[in-house]
Amino acid sequence: MLDLRQIRYFVAVAEAGNVGRAAEQLHISQSPLSRQIMQLEEQLGVALFERAKQRVHLNAEGRAFLAEARALLANAARLEELGRNLASGAAGSLAVGYVEGAVHAGLVADMLREFRRRRPDLHLQLRSGRTAQQFEDLRSRALDLGFVYAPAPKGDPDIESMLVRREPLVLAIPEDDPLVGVTDIRPNHLDGRVWITVVRQPDDTNRAQFLAACAEAGFLPDIAYETADPLTSLGLVSAGLGLATVQESLRVAAPRGIVFRDLPWFKRNVAIHLAWRRNDRRAVIGDLRRALAWRRNDRRAVIGDLRRAVNSE
Repeated sequence: MLDLRQIRYFVAVAEAGNVGRAAEQLHISQSPLSRQIMQLEEQLGVALFERAKQRVHLNAEGRAFLAEARALLANAARLEELGRNLASGAAGSLAVGYVEGAVHAGLVADMLREFRRRRPDLHLQLRSGRTAQQFEDLRSRALDLGFVYAPAPKGDPDIESMLVRREPLVLAIPEDDPLVGVTDIRPNHLDGRVWITVVRQPDDTNRAQFLAACAEAGFLPDIAYETADPLTSLGLVSAGLGLATVQESLRVAAPRGIVFRDLPWFKRNVAIHLAWRRNDRRAVIGDLRRALAWRRNDRRAVIGDLRRAVNSE
């Protein structure tokens, strides 16, 4: 294998035409430089210079070798720059997982916009996935970041997380429903009404959590329809088939024919967390965490993250 240091020495001597002058440019002594050039020629099995008393001249073989040597050094410099960009996140790829609530809340769009502005050479791979699956994918390095519904398990040795958005649930009502005329909707107005809920398979917990929140509030829903996502639920509400609760940000994406009402007494919300591997020290991961923290005006989280970054260096 060729030694890049010897290649650099060869190019310096070839361009200077004098070993002494090349040694000064390289900040080394003349004798070690001469030995390195002779070792390179010995390894190649060919003389590259014609030597005179005070000067050296490239021979035909040396001129041919010089062109390739310059190209090799240029490629090595590009490779070194690529490595640094990969470490900082200025280049390469990042696999990001997300739950549907992160899309509805605009977090995925915010992230795409931020990366396109700050890191145009970074390729993002977006993958939809349930929270538990994203945690497993983070551990196996199939994902680099994940927008999930739950925080990382307490004391998890591999994964960290932070809350980036919490949205209340709002009540979606068909526009021709008598409830539209009720200014202050209370639990008794909802007791026994027909409802539409989202069921996520497998191992759905959404229905059980919804029923528990309804019971705590003091009413019993009649769940007549179950859908795979909240937008489908809103479509059924628009058709007049029942009531539904959805995260607040879905107001803007709802079809026509729906009226929304706040339920400040309903103790349920949609929380979105950002999860990442504890040992992932890439600058791009830290930059994204700080950007999301500033976006939610949590300065304490940003300061803490900056302190951890400084202490790790």
